[in-house]
Amino acid sequence: MNWKTFGAMLARDAHVAKRNAIQLFLQTFLQPLLFVFVFGKVMVGSGYMPPEYKSLLLPGIIAISMVFTGIWAVAMPLIAEFQWTREIEDRLLAPISVGWIAVEKVIAGMLQALVAGLVVIPLAWLVLRPGVDISIHSPLTFTLMMVLVATFAAGGGLVLGCSINQQHIGLMFGMVITPMIFFGCTYYPWSALKTFPFLQKAVLINPLVYASEGLRATLVPQFPHLSLTAVLIMLLVFDVLMLAVGLRQFEKKSVS
Repeated sequence: MNWKTFGAMLARDAHVAKRNAIQLFLQTFLQPLLFVFVFGKVMVGSGYMPPEYKSLLLPGIIAISMVFTGIWAVAMPLIAEFQWTREIEDRLLAPISVGWIAVEKVIAGMLQALVAGLVVIPLAWLVLRPGVDISIHSPLTFTLMMVLVATFAAGGGLVLGCSINQQHIGLMFGMVITPMIFFGCTYYPWSALKTFPFLQKAVLINPLVYASEGLRATLVPQFPHLSLTAVLIMLLVFDVLMLAVGLRQFEKKSVS
């Protein structure tokens, strides 16, 4: 493993992110700001939702922001580099194994996903105050949860980026991302689906459910949520699965 080359690649991605700072700022801050304002401020302020909904909603918005940002940060550059800019060829010539090139992409995506998730908290405090009742009783558990969610997001981006053609990008968001968000227990707890038993069990194949419920358990444990142990186990399973499939797809795409 050539750590110097690995670090140079990571630094290059950081430089690209810095060069596209305005676009990344809008992508990272605008989406969660709109979610927080519309669902937390407008819906609650107009009386359609109780004040407690602000706190219930916040973990789901963090999960959406992290997953969307992580997938976008990894998938879109990979689709471009493999299919029309061909910039990936320069990286493949570097003195480093193909697998580590994919790992670097995932780490860069994880960092962006973590930033996207963390900025939601001060945004929510600014927009929704007063009335947001969140607390981090176990910083270690919260940190682990954030890392697992960021890993899933970036790993999912790796899978999609190596599996979807550029003409199917719209389909990716319409058929994958959107259903994942609406059935990911982001706007409501998993227990709210108890009146739909089949759907309640079916959504358990959606990894965003565990991201939303896990963050709900660590930030607003006063609301119903899935078992934290079960959430951590399932997120770890999805992380390993996404990374394994993503690495295989990346290597397959690189030699084709």
